[in-house]
Amino acid sequence: MIECIPNFSEGRRPEIIHAIADAVRAVSGAYVLDIHIDPDHNRSVITFAGEFDALAEAAFRAAEAATLLIDMNQHKGQHPRIGATDVMPFVPLRGATMNQCIELARLVGKRIGAMLDIPVYLYSAAATTPERRELPNLRKGEYEGLRDSIQHDPARAPDYGPARMGTAGATVIGAREPLIAYNLFLNTSDVSIAKHVARAVRGSSGGLRGVRALGMLVGGRAQVSMNLVDYRHTPIHRAVDMVAREAAAYGAQVTAGELVGLIPEDALIEAGKVVLRLPHLADAQILERRLAQAIEIDNERKNAKTLRARLAARRAEQRSNHNGAASNGTGSPPFPLESQMDTLWSHSVQALAAAVQELTSAGIQERVRAMLRVLGRELIELTEEERSPNVTVRAQALLLIARRAVKATESLASLAASDETSRSIIVVHLAHSVATTARLRALDILPQLEEQQRQLLDQEFAIYTQRARDLLARIDPLA
Repeated sequence: MIECIPNFSEGRRPEIIHAIADAVRAVSGAYVLDIHIDPDHNRSVITFAGEFDALAEAAFRAAEAATLLIDMNQHKGQHPRIGATDVMPFVPLRGATMNQCIELARLVGKRIGAMLDIPVYLYSAAATTPERRELPNLRKGEYEGLRDSIQHDPARAPDYGPARMGTAGATVIGAREPLIAYNLFLNTSDVSIAKHVARAVRGSSGGLRGVRALGMLVGGRAQVSMNLVDYRHTPIHRAVDMVAREAAAYGAQVTAGELVGLIPEDALIEAGKVVLRLPHLADAQILERRLAQAIEIDNERKNAKTLRARLAARRAEQRSNHNGAASNGTGSPPFPLESQMDTLWSHSVQALAAAVQELTSAGIQERVRAMLRVLGRELIELTEEERSPNVTVRAQALLLIARRAVKATESLASLAASDETSRSIIVVHLAHSVATTARLRALDILPQLEEQQRQLLDQEFAIYTQRARDLLARIDPLA
C-alpha cells in the first residue's frame, strides 16, 4: 500500500477540490482518506492510498483535473507554490518500499510531463540531483519566478515535460517518508514574531533537525507553519515546546494548533508518552492496539487450523496415491511434506544461532558478546528438546526458543548506530521469524494441554511475538 498526498493551489473554491477528489475516487482501488481545504493559504491537500497501479492512475487523473480547473495566473496565497498540482509525494506504507515509490514518482511524472504538457521536477528520494532533494530549492521564486526563468536558465530545466509554463504551472513529484504538516497560532497579529520563531525552529537555520518552518499572517493571527520531515528524530511535542519557548521570548503565546492532512499514529503516541509521563507505555496497554493484537492472534489461530487441515488433506491424498501405486506395483513413497517443514524450521533456528554466534566475533561489548554466545548455544539445545514426545516439554521448548530469539534481538538493539548495523538487522529479522514460527508450531500442541497451562503458555507466546514485532519495527522501520 502506498500513500499519495498532493497539494493543490486552491483553497477558496471547495467545489474545485471536491471535483479533483472525485477524479481520484473514480479509479478502482484508490481510496480518498482525507481532504484538507485551507482558504487562508488558498491551498488544499488530498490524501489517498492504494496499490501501485491504482495509485499511478489516480495521481495522474488528479493532476489532470487540477490542470483543467486551476489557473495559476489568478492564484494568490500565503504558501510558496509553483503550480496547480504544486507537489505530489508518494509515501510507502505497510508492504511497500521506497524504491517502489521512486519508480511510481518517475512513472507518473513522465506521464504528466508528456500528456499534460507540464514541467515536472523530481524531489526527495526520487531527485535526479542533490540540489533537487529539498523542496524549498525547487520553489525558489515561486510560480512567477519560475515562469520567467525556466526557458533560459539550465539549472531550472525540468526532469520531464516542456521548459515552459502554462496556466497550470509546474509540478514537483517525489518519494519520501511520512511527514507531519503542523501549524501553531500565536496570540498576536505581529507576523514578525512568527518569522523570528520560525527561523529559530527551522533546521536549515540551526534549529531542529528535519523541521521546515515559515512565519505567516493567517486570518489576522501570526502563524508558525511547520513541516516535520523526520518526526522520529524530532517528535512533534519537541517542536511545539521550542515554538512556545521562542514565542515567549517575544511576549507571545501559542493558542492553538492545526494539523494539515493525516498524522502517523506513532507520532501521537510518542507525544502522549512525554505529556502523560509514561515513557514505558507499551502497545499492549493501548486499547485499540491491544484489540488489533488480539484480532491478529485469532486470525493466526484460524490460519494455523486451516494450514493443519490442508496438511492433513495432503497427507491423506499422498497415502491414497501411495496405496494406489503400491497395489499395481508402480510409484514411490509420498514426499514427506511434514518432515520437510520440520527440516525448514530446524534450519531457521540453526541459521539464527549461527548468525548470533558470528556476531560474537565482532567489535562489540564483551557483555553483549557473552550473552550472544549463550543464546546461540541454547537455541541449538532447545531444538533437540522440541523433539520430545512429551507435549508439555515440546510447548515449553518452543516458548524458550521464542524467548531466546527475542532476547537476541534486545541484545542487538544497542548496535543500531554501529558498523554492525546491517548484520544485526539480519539477525533481528531471523529472530522475528523464529519467534513467530515457534508460536505457530505451538498452536498445534497447545490444545493437548490442561486449560490453565494452555492459557498461560498462550499468553506468554503472545507477549514474546509482540515484543519481537515491536523490536523489528524499531530497529528496521522499513520492515
